[in-house]
Amino acid sequence: MFLDSTGADHVKIPIIAAGGIVDARGVKAAFTLGADAVQIGTAFLATEESGTSNIHRKKLFSTDARYTTLTKLFTGRLSRGLRNRLTEELKDYQNSVAPYPLQGKIVGKLGAYPANTESNPDFKSFWASQAAPLLKYHHVNEVIENIVNEMDK
Repeated sequence: MFLDSTGADHVKIPIIAAGGIVDARGVKAAFTLGADAVQIGTAFLATEESGTSNIHRKKLFSTDARYTTLTKLFTGRLSRGLRNRLTEELKDYQNSVAPYPLQGKIVGKLGAYPANTESNPDFKSFWASQAAPLLKYHHVNEVIENIVNEMDK
């Protein structure tokens, strides 16, 4: 989330804060800094109701969630995910990947896609924000109820 109160004061369009928001603390911080809305990704990605694979959800609640990286290796566009063999071994070649969406087709041949299958985790994308270690809830209703209840305090 790259937002500060001075930037929010200088634009006339709504500001939607995104990135690293997984709980009410992040929502409150974004609103305090001038956001008009927030987008929450990883907290919902980690829920049983999401379309992610079982291994992805397990990793989001494991110590692996502490280690994220920005990478172009999976899609050709910069995104954040959990580190794995592919991101570590090819990190020096990120600027040599095919453009989006071709890179996704290439990496898909390694078993990285589709994202909701139980393919080899060494070559698979596990999207996650830097706030993934803060995840607590395994169900959508728990995420929403917690945020709503904490916002009322």
